[in-house]
Order: sequence, then C-alpha cells, then structure tokens
Amino acid sequence: MATEANDAPVREAWLAMQDLLLLGEAQAWLHEAAAAHDVTPSAIKALFRLEYGGAIAMRDLAEQFRCDASYITGLVDGLEERGLAVRQPHPTDRRVKTVILTDRGREVTADLRDRRSVPPPAFDALSAEEQRTLRDLMRRVTAADASLSAMAKLAPTG
Repeated sequence: MATEANDAPVREAWLAMQDLLLLGEAQAWLHEAAAAHDVTPSAIKALFRLEYGGAIAMRDLAEQFRCDASYITGLVDGLEERGLAVRQPHPTDRRVKTVILTDRGREVTADLRDRRSVPPPAFDALSAEEQRTLRDLMRRVTAADASLSAMAKLAPTG
C-alpha cells in the first residue's frame, strides 16, 4: 500500500477511473446497451457474472452483488422473462437454486462484450503510445485485483 505522503497520484487516478465509469461516457454506454436488450444495468452486471461463473447459486450471486436475496430473485425473474437465464437445481443440494445463461443469454452477453470493447471518444485525447501505456498499466492493475483474478480463472475460452 502506498504511504499517505505518496498516494496522492494513485488516489487521483482511482477517482478519475471512477468518474469515467460512474459519471462519464460509460454511463451513456450502460444505459444504451441496457435499452438495446431491454434489460436493466444490474441485469448487465448479472449477465457478465454468469458468463464468467457458469451456474451460480442465487445466494452466491446475492453475496457477489452485496444485496438482499429478494433483489436477486427479481433480477433473475427479469432475466428468465427475457429468455436470457434459467434457474436450475444445484447438482448436489436440491434446496439450492442456481442460475445459468441460456443460449440467448450468451448471445446477448457476447454483444454486450463487443459493445463494451469500444472505447468512448474521450480516449482520443491520448496518443497511440499513451493508449498502449494505459493499456499496459491497466493490465497490471487488473491482474493484481483479487476479484478480477478469480473471475479470470473462470473466463470463457475462445
């Protein structure tokens, strides 16, 4: 961890990343993508979680979202209504329901991933070399993130 005297630059970078995601052009992307597939922004997050995690117990999804299980029930209801996910019994504990993407859910998630890969126009403020440097730095940061590292182990191949 950076010392307090030396952590101002990393705090600024972290705040800038959050601003981009929470307040900047990424918000427009999120809402446009949600509207294109008639889902909520939370459903997009769930689709990406299901893509990486395969069948996930609903209680585990609630834990990952850090929310009440009843919220996940409503979220999964919406995914099922749109044919994007289905509930299944857990393979070893029939009391537990898991959620898994349908073929249509995988198609929608693939489209969302493609849409997500297009950077917003603000990135044009960087030169090609700066964009490569940013990419390399972000690879290092994401590789060091425990949650993302765990998800990377579950990432779909191909």
